[in-house]
Amino acid sequence: MLSAKLLGELNLQINYELYSAYLYMAMENFFQEKGFAGFANWLKVQAQEELAHARIFYEFIYRKKGSVTLEAIAKPEASFSSALDVFKKALEHEKFVTSRIDLLMSIANEEKEFATVSFLTWFVDEQVEEEESFGALVDKLELIGDNGPALLVLDAQLATRTYTVPAPLAAGAAD
Repeated sequence: MLSAKLLGELNLQINYELYSAYLYMAMENFFQEKGFAGFANWLKVQAQEELAHARIFYEFIYRKKGSVTLEAIAKPEASFSSALDVFKKALEHEKFVTSRIDLLMSIANEEKEFATVSFLTWFVDEQVEEEESFGALVDKLELIGDNGPALLVLDAQLATRTYTVPAPLAAGAAD
């Protein structure tokens, strides 16, 4: 059974995952308005992933006989100056999410809640991937600078990203 402390933090993580989706939708909107469909697509897929992450936490809480508490989602920042600004802010947000996953893992270990430790391991690995993906885009955008043709090439590359159901959902682990 989940302790009140761990259950509260898992519920809070659902909110952060939903906020992440909301933030990436705001970022997607920035690119839609600028006519960069590829950047918008990449962030749309990212938002879909964050919604799936929220669902994974939601289902896990119920599998552990906990109670889900949904709270209001904060309004995301929606003012950005450039593609680089968007992805720097997104990378910082992912670093925050990583700190949240680390906190959850720390609490679960401290409480010897090993089923939760096992569950969170996928998210630890996922955050390494998330920071790497956003970091790579920041690096590319810093290299590109204001080079319009290079931005268009990157935009075309980002348009090819498609949504893949995260492993815990695909495997039915969160059913």
